[in-house]
Amino acid sequence: MITVSRLLKTKTDSVWTIRKDAMAYEALRVMEDKDIGALLVLDNEGILIGVFSERDYARKVILKGRSSKETPVSELMSEVVYAVSPEHTINDCMSIMTTGRVRHLPVKDNGTLVGIVSIGDVVNAIISAQETTIKDLENYITGGIYAGDNIRAS
Repeated sequence: MITVSRLLKTKTDSVWTIRKDAMAYEALRVMEDKDIGALLVLDNEGILIGVFSERDYARKVILKGRSSKETPVSELMSEVVYAVSPEHTINDCMSIMTTGRVRHLPVKDNGTLVGIVSIGDVVNAIISAQETTIKDLENYITGGIYAGDNIRAS
C-alpha cells in the first residue's frame, strides 16, 4: 500500500503557508503564483490553525459580497484541520477526505509540518497503483508476452 511518505517523495519539498492576519487577496496571489489550491494558515507562533482554499474564498468572499483586500484569512479559513502522518496510507487519506469533506490534508511528522496532500495527489496515486496492478496481471496472464512484442513462432 502506498504511504503518505512515499507520495510526498513525488512532490516538491515546499509547503506553502500564510499568516492568519494576511488578507485574502495576498493568499490568492500566492496560490496563483505557486499554482496551488490551498494554503496552510499559521498563527503568530507558526502553529497550524487552519486551511485556506479556493473553495473558502468562493463561498465566504465572493458569494457574501466581501472584499478580498479587506478580509483577513483568519475569517475565511477552515478551522477544522484534519492532518495525517507520513505513515498513513493513501486509502486512509481518501477516507479522511471523504468523511471530513476536505480536499487538503496537512502532513505532520512528530508535530512538525512536513507537507500537504491534496485530493488530486491521492487520486493520481490510486490510478498509478491500479495501472501497475493491471500491467502485472496482464504480464502474469500472458507469461510476459505482450501483444505489441514482435515474437514469431517457429
